[in-house]
Amino acid sequence: MQTAIPCLVMRGGTSKGLYFNAADLPADPALRDRVLLAAMGSPDPRQIDGLGGADSLTSKVAVISPSARPDADVDYLFLQVSVAEAAVTDRQNCGNILAGVGPFAIERGLVTPGPARTDVRIFMRNTDGLATARIQTPGGHVAYDGDCRIDGVPGSAAPIPLVFADVAGSSCGALLPTGEVVDTIEGVAVTCIDNGMPVVIVRAADLGVRGDEAPAVLEADAALRAKVEAIRLEAGRRMNLGDVSGTTVPKVALVSPPLAGGALSTRSFIPHTVHKAIGVFGAVSVATAACLPGSVAASVAILPSLSGEVAVSVEHPTGEFTALLSLSPDGEVVSAALLRTARLLMAGQVFVPASVWDGRR
Repeated sequence: MQTAIPCLVMRGGTSKGLYFNAADLPADPALRDRVLLAAMGSPDPRQIDGLGGADSLTSKVAVISPSARPDADVDYLFLQVSVAEAAVTDRQNCGNILAGVGPFAIERGLVTPGPARTDVRIFMRNTDGLATARIQTPGGHVAYDGDCRIDGVPGSAAPIPLVFADVAGSSCGALLPTGEVVDTIEGVAVTCIDNGMPVVIVRAADLGVRGDEAPAVLEADAALRAKVEAIRLEAGRRMNLGDVSGTTVPKVALVSPPLAGGALSTRSFIPHTVHKAIGVFGAVSVATAACLPGSVAASVAILPSLSGEVAVSVEHPTGEFTALLSLSPDGEVVSAALLRTARLLMAGQVFVPASVWDGRR
């Protein structure tokens, strides 16, 4: 006996995951998490008995429901499902998976599409923030084909602009959770920042690396990984996140001067492996730090004058990610807009053993 659960499989940005209507999952969070582990095939490095792709970037879940808020159409809860461990966490947001929330809401009838474009207002439950996804809906249907290209994804697709406001301090309570632009942790200068994602920014050179190494090279450096983790653990405490030894935040971003015409180059520990690209909110936090005078990121960044709208190109292992930041006259980041794409891959049902869940909420 198995339980069938309605589900969409979607690529969102440079990630891939399972998208559910909250009403189709157990109401109890602990039972819900057991169901999601079974659906993904975790814990197992190959996730052979589930739909996970044996990578943290393809073991993600979006849980979506109609919103009771007057300023939102749907609520979005992001859940990171561990690959090799029996763990599900809601301690972070995911802006890549967010790119698929608007299309899901329209596909599943949670939002009525317009004749050409549909703005879907999304309340992000992980961080209590708001985002607007602008979805192309010619003839009242979601358009997936288009000429928009993003690094880390082959081909092209319809553009999905994501506009954020008021995400500063969404996880840590303040843009600069420690109250300082630069802190010293483990003898290394760092900038701790939270503009949608808690990130600890470190100069790659201060850790004895160039900053342009392939992710596998950095992951193979045991001494480097140990140093990064020591910094992350102490930074988590200072950033009001408590003991982060068992969580995926904060991330640690190694920054270095740009190599391909961008503002700066990055290698992101998320937290123990190195991202093949960079997370959406991680990129926003790094870009914001690059605009912050005196920060570690600003010390290596090459930027135009900091006024009005500033396009910050964040280089990563498979290309670049541009964050468009709106700055107030005094240099404060007011909002951020990002360009992502998404594609519906499968619509159907995912099956889990009835011994895990019999289908009753």
